[in-house]
Amino acid sequence: MRICAIETSCDETAVAIIEDGKTVLSNIVSSQINVHQAFGGVIPEVASRIHVENISLVLKEALSEAKMSLDEVDAFAITHGPGLVGSLHVGLIAAKTLAWYTQKPLIPVHHITGHIYANNFVSELTYPMLALVVSGGHTELVYLKEEFDFEILGSTQDDAIGEAYDKVARVMGLSYPGGPMIDKLAKSGKPHYKLPKIKTQNPFDFSFSGLKSAVLQLVHKQTEDLRHEDLAFAFQEAAVGELMHKTRLALDTYPVKHFVLAGGVAANSRLRELVLGLSETYPDVQITIPPLWCCTDNAAMIGAVAYIAYKHGVQADLSLSANPGLDYA
Repeated sequence: MRICAIETSCDETAVAIIEDGKTVLSNIVSSQINVHQAFGGVIPEVASRIHVENISLVLKEALSEAKMSLDEVDAFAITHGPGLVGSLHVGLIAAKTLAWYTQKPLIPVHHITGHIYANNFVSELTYPMLALVVSGGHTELVYLKEEFDFEILGSTQDDAIGEAYDKVARVMGLSYPGGPMIDKLAKSGKPHYKLPKIKTQNPFDFSFSGLKSAVLQLVHKQTEDLRHEDLAFAFQEAAVGELMHKTRLALDTYPVKHFVLAGGVAANSRLRELVLGLSETYPDVQITIPPLWCCTDNAAMIGAVAYIAYKHGVQADLSLSANPGLDYA
């Protein structure tokens, strides 16, 4: 089954052709990061306008690379939430038009499930499975007792971790996106600054607002002799340490055969190092981290989960609309 998948939830215009949920025939991504860097973050109106300009070109390139025509596509998959409503709308209109024109199925996909099932490109997923989702808009522990069955154990109560990285980077005078900048800077940092421990009512929930505020106060107090490398080190160790603490708690509480990392912050080198280290404490749990190309938003991951969704009877008609606050299936 060959699925043409479209992803436009934020600032990447992406189209991929995926065969049977695992084989990547093409995966084209047009990023807008250079445009939004000037603003220090994504401007929704600008993002949606650029999607309009790019969507047809990216679609043509994806079909060309896969050496396919529209008639050879078996179904069309689309991210219909969560995300920026204007951006989602552009991809959704494209997918609905193609599905109508070819009279092929339309498969709606939750963006975050795409990040989780991107790990299917690395290894066969086994259940029960635990996913740590870390991105600019989400920080969640998701438990899958079986295939395509999602239970959120905990989520962020304020800032997502990627958002916290960007805000801390801005306070430190670093450019957007902040995550890679802090990750790189922290490699040469040393233990010097002490940041507060994070507390939440639900043991599996996350909170990064207090950590961000602590960094802001520290920067204001020590403007002259501030050691940026040490501050980046302190913030990253505190933030990533919180992720790992909650993950270990979930692994100790729930029966898990497979643990996967998902989302844009899955590209963080320190987090990847600590996740791989879980195998020492949990030798019976399979550990999978996505390849770097699959951490940021792309359409291949949408095609991967769409194949699973289609097997579970998930389809939509042409009344489907963008849903920026979409919950899990």
